[in-house]
Amino acid sequence: MVSRSGITLAGLGAMALGVAAYGALIERENFRLRRETLPVLDAGSEPIRVLHLSDLHMAPWHGATISWIRELAELAPDVVVGTGDFLGHPEGLSPLSEALSPFAGIPGVVTHGSNDRLAPRFKNPFAYVLEPSTPHEESGGVPMDFAGLLSLYSRLGWSDIDNAVVRMNIRGSTLEWVGVGDAHYGLDTLGALPEILDAAREADVSGEPHSSITTLGVTHAPYQRVLNALVTQGAEAIFAGHTHGGQVCLPGGRALTTNCDLPTSMASGVHTWKHASRSSYLEVSAGLGTSIYAPIRLFCPPEAVLITLVAEDISYA
Repeated sequence: MVSRSGITLAGLGAMALGVAAYGALIERENFRLRRETLPVLDAGSEPIRVLHLSDLHMAPWHGATISWIRELAELAPDVVVGTGDFLGHPEGLSPLSEALSPFAGIPGVVTHGSNDRLAPRFKNPFAYVLEPSTPHEESGGVPMDFAGLLSLYSRLGWSDIDNAVVRMNIRGSTLEWVGVGDAHYGLDTLGALPEILDAAREADVSGEPHSSITTLGVTHAPYQRVLNALVTQGAEAIFAGHTHGGQVCLPGGRALTTNCDLPTSMASGVHTWKHASRSSYLEVSAGLGTSIYAPIRLFCPPEAVLITLVAEDISYA
């Protein structure tokens, strides 16, 4: 005779398998488009539509992801922001090229994550929700075609802003994009950020009047030191990825980890980051993919984000 405790354990095991199957087979491809509005432009400015893509972790078998990303071009964004880990497999460049080709000619800026340079290594997938990964764990992997990735971005007309600054004029507003290298992998050069910004501003010889300049930060991993530095340099909004929104969350989307020192309450969505009497909007994408060794999402569907930057008009009516 089977004991009651045996039946209970069997039931819990079956439930766990069912939840895992749902997360791996259904929610992992239950793509969502989140829409946000950020009032950061000067009064009277025209709205600017920004498509935020992050953490695609592209692999050759991600056909559904490719198709969904291609459809996002129909949103006609004014600019695309990529916050890294677009590659997830050594053979991921070709499918990534297919996914992004409809965006050719649309301005874009990108920073990079560790998986853009090195393929992920196998580890216990449950370890992800217990503690952040470390660069040591991710080192020594198979090299990605990083040069090919940069070439793809160049063909699309996108600017690599890892520890760099670029300005672009869109709809009469000048957007100053300040990018930071992957802090999770120690590639951020925050001490050089003021000098990089000063050099970029002094080198601006476009001759065009900049009646409206909005500084925007871009980083793969939203470590607090990076956010503080970007706020100090005047960023009015910061775009980040890396967290996967927690990836495996409690019901209601409550994240268990951010894989960095960002509070779990900020694992995804728009928040306010405050530092030294200043503040900035913080937009964190839950991303579109997962590591190929942990292909599951739970209470955290994959997402792209369409952000509309609007004028910071103040009304006293």
